[in-house]
Amino acid sequence: MERDNMVKSVGRALDIISLVSSKKGGLGVTEIAKQVDINKSSVYRILSTLAQYGYIEQDVDTGRYKLGYKFLDISSKLLESIDIRTEAKPFLLELERETNEVIHLAVWDQGEVVYIEKLEGNQTLRMHSKVGKRAPMHCTSVGKAILAYLPLNVVEDIIERKGLPIHTEATITEKEAFLKELVKIKQKGYALDLEENEYGITCIAVPLFDHLGKVIASVSISGPTMRMTTTRLEQLKIKMKEAGAKISGRLGYVNTV
Repeated sequence: MERDNMVKSVGRALDIISLVSSKKGGLGVTEIAKQVDINKSSVYRILSTLAQYGYIEQDVDTGRYKLGYKFLDISSKLLESIDIRTEAKPFLLELERETNEVIHLAVWDQGEVVYIEKLEGNQTLRMHSKVGKRAPMHCTSVGKAILAYLPLNVVEDIIERKGLPIHTEATITEKEAFLKELVKIKQKGYALDLEENEYGITCIAVPLFDHLGKVIASVSISGPTMRMTTTRLEQLKIKMKEAGAKISGRLGYVNTV
C-alpha cells in the first residue's frame, strides 16, 4: 500500500510539473488543485517538495508557481549527451528496410561533409563514400541539404574557400546558379544530387536540426539513376521528410512553423 501511495504521489508531482510548464506566467495553488483534481493541501505539499529540490519555484510578487532552474541544468546535460548517430540509427535502419538502397548520415565540418554512418542496403551499388570520409558540399545531396539552411555569409565563405569544382558534367559550377539552387532546396525541404558527384548515382537528402533550430547534419538515400526515377524520388521525398522530422525531434528540435 505504501509503495502504491508513493507511485501515486510521483505521478501527481509529474502531472503538476507538466501543468505548470504549460503556463508561461505560472499557476496558483487553487488553479492547480482544480485542474489536477487534488485538494489544495496536497498540492501545496507537492509544490513545497519540488521547490525544495529546485524543480519548482514561487514568484515572490504573484505567488504563482513556475518551473525552477533545475530543469535547465537537466536539459543542458541531456542535450550534451545526445549523440546524432545513436538517435538517428533506428530511423536510418527503417529507411534501409523500406528502400533497400544506400543510406548516409553526414555532418558538416570546415566546409565539407563527413559521413558518420552508412547503411549499404540490399542492392549492389558501388560508391566512393565510406564512414569517416570527407566529401564536397556543393555536389552532394547531403552537402546541399545542409548548405541551404546555413546563413548566406557562411555559404559564401565556403564557396570562396572551396570553390565549385566540377565532378561531373551535371555539377553546378556557377555561383549564382548554385545559390538559386539552394533557395529551391529550402523551399522544397529536400536536396537532390542528379549525378552531380558521381556518374550513374542519384541521391536525395533532407537536413537535420538541433534544439536551437540550427542545421547540423543531413541524411540521404542513394541509388543508381536507373532506379531513382522521377516518380520514385517523388515517393522518397515523403519518407525522407518524415524521417528528417523524427530525427530532428530526437535531437531536441521543435518545429514552430
